Amino acid sequence: MRSRNMFGRALALAGTSVALACCASATAMASTGGVKSVEKLVPAAVKSSGLKVAADATYPPDEFVQGGKIVGMDADLVNALGKVMGVKVSIKNVTFNDIISGMVAGRYNIGASSFTDEKSREKSVNFVDYANVGESFYTLKSGGAKIKGISSICGMTVSVEQSTTEETDAKTQSKKCTKAGKKAVVVNVFPNQNQANLAVASGHDQLGFADTPVADYQVKQSGGKFKIVGAAYAPAPYGIAISKSSGLTKAVHAAMLYLAKHGTYKKIFKKWGLQGIAIPASKMKINGAIF
Repeated sequence: MRSRNMFGRALALAGTSVALACCASATAMASTGGVKSVEKLVPAAVKSSGLKVAADATYPPDEFVQGGKIVGMDADLVNALGKVMGVKVSIKNVTFNDIISGMVAGRYNIGASSFTDEKSREKSVNFVDYANVGESFYTLKSGGAKIKGISSICGMTVSVEQSTTEETDAKTQSKKCTKAGKKAVVVNVFPNQNQANLAVASGHDQLGFADTPVADYQVKQSGGKFKIVGAAYAPAPYGIAISKSSGLTKAVHAAMLYLAKHGTYKKIFKKWGLQGIAIPASKMKINGAIF
C-alpha cells in the first residue's frame, strides 16, 4: 500500500522515493476539543495517550509521504476522527506486514492503512468500515500483459505487497490454475508497494496487483508508462483497524458516523478523487467483513 504521488517522476529516482517513505515517521495534530457525545466514549487511557496510528505510507492516494509528512485519504480521515473524539493524533510509518502485530503488542491503537476488513483479521483487531474497494491489475502500456481478469493470469508474473489481500488472492488463483492443468502464477511479494510498482515498471513482472484506487493512481502518475488491464475484482469493505484491548471501537464508530452526517467524510474522499469508493453511513459497520 504506498511516496507514490511522486511515482511518475520517481521511476528514475526510485531510491529517493523509497527513502522518503522510510524516513517520514509521523505527523501529529493537537486536540482542539471534540464532540461531547463522542468524547464520552473515549477511554481515559486514550484521552491521555491519544490515537497512536500505524500506516504503511507507500499507498497513494490513501496514505503516502509528501514533503516529509504522511498525507492521504486515511491520514485526513484519522485526523478528522481525532478532532471529533477530542484527542491528539500521531501517525507512524510502519511496514504493512507489521501493523496488526504491532497493534496486538500494544504499540498502536489504530491501523489506518487501506485494510480490507476480513474475517481472519477480525480475530486480531476490530474494524469500523468506511469504504468499498475492489482490486485491479496494471501493466506496462507498451508491450504489457493482456488479460480479461484474474482467471487469465495463469503462467504470468505478478507483483504484490506483502500481507495484502492481493497476495492472498493471487496465490489462491495460482492454485486454481494448477488444478486446472495450467501454469502456476509466479507471485512476487515485496515489503512495500513502491517496490511492487518498480517490479512492473522495470519489466521484471508482467502485472501489478493492488487495490483499485491505488492501481488507478499509479496509472495516472506513471506518465503514460502504465495502464489498467482486465476487470476489477472482489469489491470488499475497507476498515479502520482498532486494537481490541483499547476500548476504542464504539468511539471510532460514533466519530465516523458524525463525519458522515456533517459532510467531512465526503469532503475528504472528494479531495483525493475517491468518491467512487465512498459508502453511506448505513454501511459503516463494526466488523462488517464479507469473507
